[in-house]
Amino acid sequence: MQFSDKRNTTRWVIIFISFLIVSLILWNTYTFFQTFKNEERIKMNLWANAQKTLINADENTDVTLPLEILSNNASIPIILTEQNKIINTVNVDENLGLNSKATHRILDRLKTENEPIVIEYVPGQFQKLYYGNSALLNNLKYYPIALLLIIFLFGLLVYNFYKSTKAASQNKLWAGMAKETAHQIGTPLSSLIGWVEILKADEVDESITMEIEKDIARLQTITERFSKVGSVPTLENKNIIEETFEAYNYLQSRFSKQIEFHFEAPETAVFLPINQTLHSWTIENLVKNAIDAMKGRGKLSLQIELEKGYLSIKITDSGTGIQKNQFKTIFEPGFTTKKRGWGLGLSLTKRIVEEYHKGKIKVLKSELGVGTTIQILFKTTV
Repeated sequence: MQFSDKRNTTRWVIIFISFLIVSLILWNTYTFFQTFKNEERIKMNLWANAQKTLINADENTDVTLPLEILSNNASIPIILTEQNKIINTVNVDENLGLNSKATHRILDRLKTENEPIVIEYVPGQFQKLYYGNSALLNNLKYYPIALLLIIFLFGLLVYNFYKSTKAASQNKLWAGMAKETAHQIGTPLSSLIGWVEILKADEVDESITMEIEKDIARLQTITERFSKVGSVPTLENKNIIEETFEAYNYLQSRFSKQIEFHFEAPETAVFLPINQTLHSWTIENLVKNAIDAMKGRGKLSLQIELEKGYLSIKITDSGTGIQKNQFKTIFEPGFTTKKRGWGLGLSLTKRIVEEYHKGKIKVLKSELGVGTTIQILFKTTV
């Protein structure tokens, strides 16, 4: 617990530092933008003074510097007006003309970008200089957006890497636990088989040895299931309706008579590539979870339907139901509502259905106090 708390604290510290760095970068960008914008304002004031000097120049006026200032502006668009009429344009498409609609639209845009500079070239005579942002300043406006986008994509990459690494670690853990369980069961199982042979030799009641052999066969099936976790199972074309019925029927005969079982399926055989052992495990997990939800008493039905290129298996119970915000959570590793249990059953079921059998599993519907329907979908050519 202490290790987990330290790891969470470290994670929040990293997030805070990252947020602080991003904030500083954005603030620095904003400050640089404003500084650059002020510098362009100063340049436009110099341009306005140069324009005023040229207007008032006579034969004795040195206009070298004013002309140089006016000609050095190669990036900032300027529209000069007098008495609300456009009299000159700089860095604006000359082909548009002074009084064209396009030029007036540009003027309207420049009015929104910067405050105009008023040039009083003689007392009572004014010109207004409207100017826009340079191309460099316009590009600088999008820099924070680009930066945020890069950070967002980087965050997604880190999250995806973290999630995939965590999933890989969990998969290795489950596979290791499952194989170790199969290995541990195998030793006493071999011993039990030997004891059954001894009982047979001692001519013990045959019905007793038959029941023991059934339980041994069941243990062998469980061992085979666990041994397949973490490895790629062999798939064979099987009649999925028949395989589902056998798994369902086996469980029906071993649970309380207080549960009303119902099975409905098409009479047509449907062959799909499945692993028989893992498919029966899927049905068993879903049926047992349904029985647990009903607390050992209620109605449980399994319905198989063919619908538009899909085979649907619906398992419905009359149990406690599931909250809507838990429809996806119940399939996550470690999720359980039981006091005892690791919450791996439905997680393994989802893996068997979706990774091994290329199907889909979901909570189709559920209502608290009424019951739940879980659906498995497989693609089919029927």
